[in-house]
Amino acid sequence: MTPTRPVPAWLSDAVLYQIYPQSFADSDGDGIGDFAGLAERLEYLAWLGVDAVWLNPCFASPFGDAGYDVSDYLATAPRYGDAAALAELTDRARRLGIRVLLDLVAGHTSDRHPWFRAAADDPADHRYIWADHPAERFVRSPGRRPGWYLPNFFDFQPALNFGYARPDPAEPWRQGVDAEGPRANRAALRGIMAHWLGLGISGFRVDMASSLVKDDPGKVETGRLWNGLRGWLDAEHPDAALLAEWGDPARSVAGGFHADFLLQFGGDTDGRPLRSLWHNGAGTDQDGWPSEPCYFDAEGKGDISVFLDAWRTADRAVGGDGRISLPTSNHDFSRLACGPRTRDQLAPAFVFQLTWPTLPAVYYGDEIGMRYVPGLPDVEGSVLGPRYNRAGCRTPMQWDATEGAGFSTAHRLYLPLDDAPDRPDVATQRADPGSLLHLVRRLIALRRAHPALGADGPVDVLHAGYPLVYTRGGRFLVVVNPRRDPAVLPAPGPAPRRTLEARGVTADAAEIRAEGFSYGVFEL
Repeated sequence: MTPTRPVPAWLSDAVLYQIYPQSFADSDGDGIGDFAGLAERLEYLAWLGVDAVWLNPCFASPFGDAGYDVSDYLATAPRYGDAAALAELTDRARRLGIRVLLDLVAGHTSDRHPWFRAAADDPADHRYIWADHPAERFVRSPGRRPGWYLPNFFDFQPALNFGYARPDPAEPWRQGVDAEGPRANRAALRGIMAHWLGLGISGFRVDMASSLVKDDPGKVETGRLWNGLRGWLDAEHPDAALLAEWGDPARSVAGGFHADFLLQFGGDTDGRPLRSLWHNGAGTDQDGWPSEPCYFDAEGKGDISVFLDAWRTADRAVGGDGRISLPTSNHDFSRLACGPRTRDQLAPAFVFQLTWPTLPAVYYGDEIGMRYVPGLPDVEGSVLGPRYNRAGCRTPMQWDATEGAGFSTAHRLYLPLDDAPDRPDVATQRADPGSLLHLVRRLIALRRAHPALGADGPVDVLHAGYPLVYTRGGRFLVVVNPRRDPAVLPAPGPAPRRTLEARGVTADAAEIRAEGFSYGVFEL
């Protein structure tokens, strides 16, 4: 199936910014970020040049999984503020040219949601998936209803019933996608989306969007579900955006989404393309991920072709129907500044991300080089394994050099601050034109000034090694050398006419010379 309308114009070449709301800005001194604090920082986001922010879940929740266990989809969590505070935030953001997207947890709820409490007492309720005898991964009913329910992740996150692509009469819990429970849940999703769109939200990033229909080879029925919602969205809210946490743009865009993020998981290779760029094994590291060098590593042993091949395949499949988004990191994955990676190495990474034909998504704080903080305690389900601690990429935003980093006046914070004496902060870097923050801002402005550097401009890779050399739209030459060692290449064409942004790279009619940790953007 194919989308019925093109990508909304505002999204077609947007720069996205992800905000983990409990860690961004605290206005009331309780140590947890909130809507009012975020609203006070909108000027910074406008100055940086981002077009849209998406917030991790801010619905009512017991916060067993940092808000991904929703107890009421139509109410905000009191820790952030009420619906009026969210409406004020979205209104102020819109006046500054920034749209706000919410994180829609579509596949499961909290076990404290009224829907689940009712289902746990009523054998006739099929909003969730229930079995009458123990089955793999099922959890015993906590209510008067006998049997077991299927969770999606933690036991307190019962999976909503969107049906099975392959029903089986021998296993009656495997209902078809058009059974009563799945139909009710599809209608509920539409109602939730309509509620928040009516209050000024500009769209949704959908959590684990590929997981709704169970036992769904090729995700055919899941795609049919989302295409149905996309058809309604196009008719009733044509300017709204639908972004997937799927990690497989070829399938997700065909399934009705405007865009999909490359992720540390997803697709036929379980997220290898993104990990081949950034993952150095020093932060969130999952058992089963192969140990291999990434391209943006000082030793220069990575292979950029892993990313390039996957991106080309996805780009051909997506065509003009949607977008592929390339994030710096996210709330589940290591920051760019992780382990031995130095801040000198971050600039080439941003030059690549902001000049490659995707929608760039900047994770809050990456633009100043906030680091992944190892060894933090489990907070709201952040630890998923011995080497997979998500708390390290969720620490408070570092706004200034004060004791609370400008995040909060509280003595006890949601998560500890980075205690490194040289931790970066916005105020210091904003005052320094040579900082990483100013580079990111200039690159965003450069992208906006020259559409050939954006999502639609053609790309031609001239050298897929160290350095990476490519042209955009036949008008711009980009050189990125993320390794420590310098490199020299024969010039691929005439000397550039003008240097737009460079550090350690020179190019003339004879050769390209790239120092270690260097970059260059040139006009041809």
